[in-house]
Amino acid sequence: MANAASGMAVNNECKMKFLELKAKRNYRFIVFKIEDKTQQVVIEKLGQPNESYADFQKNLPANECRYAVYDLDFTTVENCQKSKIFFFAWCPDSSRVRSKMIYASSKETFKRELEGIQLELQATDVGEMSLDIVKSRAL
Repeated sequence: MANAASGMAVNNECKMKFLELKAKRNYRFIVFKIEDKTQQVVIEKLGQPNESYADFQKNLPANECRYAVYDLDFTTVENCQKSKIFFFAWCPDSSRVRSKMIYASSKETFKRELEGIQLELQATDVGEMSLDIVKSRAL
């Protein structure tokens, strides 16, 4: 288990499943949460390769913070197939202040545990992470 500077531990399964998403493409997305009792980052949901971006968005709770990674497939203006791994810091305005503070203070250290993230997006509502916005960041 790796320790974050904020005192937050990262469950080793988080790194292992991220490596599977990155290298083997076993998953489309992974949603992570911080367990209150154990104060460690754990996996909440593994998205199967056939799941869509809309499926991913449905797995982000309306009133709670989460971290997530999403493997986006897209086509460039030159008509090339590409893939980019996004890191999402999901902190809805309606989530608890303490939760927002914990997620904000642990984010950078957790992100460093996941080698291979290419882009980052912070969002407080689904409008800030629409598929159009994500694709425009990828290009």
